[in-house]
Amino acid sequence: MSAVVEVEDLWKSFQIPHERRTTLFENLTNFFRPNNYETYAALKGINFSVEKGDCIGIIGDNGSGKSTLLKIIANIMRPTKGKVVVTGKMTPFLELGVGFQPDLTARENVGVYATIMGLKGRDIEGRTDEILEFAGLQKFEDTKLKNLSSGMQVRLAFSTAVQTEPDILLVDEVLAVGDIEFQQKCFEVFDNYKKEGVTILFVSHDLQSVRMFCDKTLLLRGGEQVEFGDTNRVIDKYIYKSDEQDEVQSKNDKWGTKKVEIFDVKFLDKNGSENTNFISGDPLRIRIFYNSAELVKSPIFGIIVYHQDTYCYGTTTDFMNQGIPYVFGKGHVDFYLEKLSLLEGKFDFTIAVASPDYESSYDWHDRLYSIQVHKRTQNLGLFDLGGSWNVERYD
Repeated sequence: MSAVVEVEDLWKSFQIPHERRTTLFENLTNFFRPNNYETYAALKGINFSVEKGDCIGIIGDNGSGKSTLLKIIANIMRPTKGKVVVTGKMTPFLELGVGFQPDLTARENVGVYATIMGLKGRDIEGRTDEILEFAGLQKFEDTKLKNLSSGMQVRLAFSTAVQTEPDILLVDEVLAVGDIEFQQKCFEVFDNYKKEGVTILFVSHDLQSVRMFCDKTLLLRGGEQVEFGDTNRVIDKYIYKSDEQDEVQSKNDKWGTKKVEIFDVKFLDKNGSENTNFISGDPLRIRIFYNSAELVKSPIFGIIVYHQDTYCYGTTTDFMNQGIPYVFGKGHVDFYLEKLSLLEGKFDFTIAVASPDYESSYDWHDRLYSIQVHKRTQNLGLFDLGGSWNVERYD
């Protein structure tokens, strides 16, 4: 099967001026003094190809070059070096609403935007009611666009754009528009496109959506291509091999007698590597490193988990009947979760060690550590309870 999108040794650089001249006076007085520029490489030697009917995810941190790549493929930007070859009719869902006229009504703007998107007049006229219904804007069809919320405007643009019949679809975060009900409509549209064999390139920070839709995924970091291949493998690499580590908060949030001192805490992922990003359902090991200058009998180690200001969970070695006879010198204790039941979000941890009667805190690190949890399912909330459904039929 031949490729419908080929990206070959693609580079894109921008020149950033060190001195910004914003007025006519500044430009005239500095006419004979050239401005200094710094070259910033947004994309560096990207190579991949997309077969007909593929759904390709493009992921990476902010500033990694995802949107720039899509704009070059859409022919909105020109590359500095390299080439992109696209075969087939392409529809970009990038900056939705460009071309809208604020003083025209919602219905009139459907006609304007549909023309921009390449629909013929006869098709536009026959689909306008359907477009307004899809956007949930039938009651506002005669309202001027400038009086609609930004969310309504994006919904109108999306609902118009999906009326096209592309061979290749470029999508940049448009599934984030609207409320949950409208997002579900978006998912259904893209699912139908995929079933019809439309080739899709999909930029998103929503890793759950990428897992759901994309067979292959491209991972970018700092403008460089890190990985291209199986979606689950690439997402794992993005999460577990991230160079970004959450910074430890202020050291003022520590107290205790230091009879036993905690000098380090590491969160270890399923590969045994230190990390602060985890996927719900994967194993997690919290390794607490301690030092004791004297022999201390029966110390109790504990953890507390918070989400924002909500106390989610707390346990100790004592609560779980895993008493420690004594500690002396350096060592570590592990708290191990075979399956991380936290579902999604940023979770903060308090790590502590105390006397056997809990009366004295040897060392208390109050919410100094945090991890980011990414979900792999559509379930909602803070925890994955691991339940299942059973449906019985009655005649």
